[in-house]
Amino acid sequence: MTLRTLCFGELLLRLSAPHHLRLSQSPSLDLQFTGSEANVAVSIAKFGSHAGFITLVPDNDVGQMGLSSLKKLDVDTQRCMFSGERLGLFYFEMGIGHRASKVLYDRAHSSMATISQGQIDWHKAFEGITWFHWSGITPAISQAAADATLEALQVAKELGITISCDL
Repeated sequence: MTLRTLCFGELLLRLSAPHHLRLSQSPSLDLQFTGSEANVAVSIAKFGSHAGFITLVPDNDVGQMGLSSLKKLDVDTQRCMFSGERLGLFYFEMGIGHRASKVLYDRAHSSMATISQGQIDWHKAFEGITWFHWSGITPAISQAAADATLEALQVAKELGITISCDL
């Protein structure tokens, strides 16, 4: 049987101060798309296995850019949905020497935070999938995300799909 993994979580926009600068010192920010489960999907794809990602992103240029960044890394995004008004994001300051790195999250009211139970047809999403991966971050985003995660887990269990979790 071929391993076909589906990862579920929030795609995030990372805004970073370049060259170890503090956010307050930087006149510009670099951007990347990331997220715990998206990173897992990219790693699986780079090892040569099928990796799908399912999330909600806003139907705007930022959401499209995020999905495109995953597609370029061989992640299947066909199960992703457009919903909500904004992508979750975080600001990142790379530490240097004795100064630790610093992260500031901005996830309130993101597309994934406002997901609703029943919004994803999990039976359809799991077609052809043998492995489901999620992390403890996803249900911690909001009660709605927790409900959607529980719904996904119940259907995955019902279908006999192997489940992994990064708490």
